[in-house]
Amino acid sequence: MTKLKLGALVDEKPVKVTIEIPATLHRELVQYAQVLAREQNRPIDDPTKLIVPMVERFIATDRGFWRAKRMSS
Repeated sequence: MTKLKLGALVDEKPVKVTIEIPATLHRELVQYAQVLAREQNRPIDDPTKLIVPMVERFIATDRGFWRAKRMSS
């Protein structure tokens, strides 16, 4: 089994944001959703729903950001 950095998706009321991403990134996002769906044994109907948890995970694990955040407080 593959160990992905992204875990289960939280079902919360979304805020609509419109962004443009490169086609290559979209293809990778679709493939990531397919792997995650297989790993969790449940379908992911909209791969774009992975963007928020991915950004949250990125921020949560960015030590430089947290150091700078602590220093600015």
